[in-house]
Amino acid sequence: MITVNNLSKTYGAKTVLSNVSTQFPAERLTSLIGPNGAGKTTLLMMIARLLEPSHGDILIEGSKASEIRIGDYAKRVATLRQSPDFNLRLTVEELVAFGRFPYSRGVLTTDDNRAIDEAIAFLTLEPLRGAYLDELSGGQRQMAFLAMTIAQQTQCLLLDEPLNNLDIKHAVQIMRALRRLCDEHGRTVILVVHDINFAASYSDHIVAMKGGEVHCAGPVAKVVTEERLRKLYGLDFEITHGERGYLCNYFNPSGELE
Repeated sequence: MITVNNLSKTYGAKTVLSNVSTQFPAERLTSLIGPNGAGKTTLLMMIARLLEPSHGDILIEGSKASEIRIGDYAKRVATLRQSPDFNLRLTVEELVAFGRFPYSRGVLTTDDNRAIDEAIAFLTLEPLRGAYLDELSGGQRQMAFLAMTIAQQTQCLLLDEPLNNLDIKHAVQIMRALRRLCDEHGRTVILVVHDINFAASYSDHIVAMKGGEVHCAGPVAKVVTEERLRKLYGLDFEITHGERGYLCNYFNPSGELE
């Protein structure tokens, strides 16, 4: 369980995040949704300890994140930032090995190699193991970076817009893999996602943000309603729910934009 209490972030006179308090359930997939500028990435990066809060606390299983040694924190929380980029010419296997740095500091052990193999196999990347990143498609590269994050073998994974610029097939592959991490491996996954249909169909829990505050939060059925999404995005929605999940239609419904 990750809990944030009265979390705020300001830059001079500008408030980006204002007194945010919410919880992210353990071993579940939580999507952070909301319009641009809502504070989603700021919140995620503060949980990752890549940004310092101006005020408030982050608790990891009851312990203050700020009091955990950064090296130990890297063994508990892994982060994949938006549009990661490496300027080095690396193979997929070499990239995934970077996920073991908190443990090996660059000198790979038998356990490290096992974790690398398992992450590559989990995402069925064996055929690309020796391929260089600059030879891959955008979707394949994103899968390789996700494998690096998985190889870190942390309880919690934080992902900032992992579906950005991906085609439908690769986006589905990423979301299915994240779903399996929760269901089969008991990992906690928190991601920023803009596609409301992916969030509604693959998540256990949703935190919806607007204007630097939590607009609403809870199980999918509580958050994904026509009224709440209309207030969140300023659009009319038609929502249907079947065996394969939710379908949120915001293309055709009539109504003025707010």
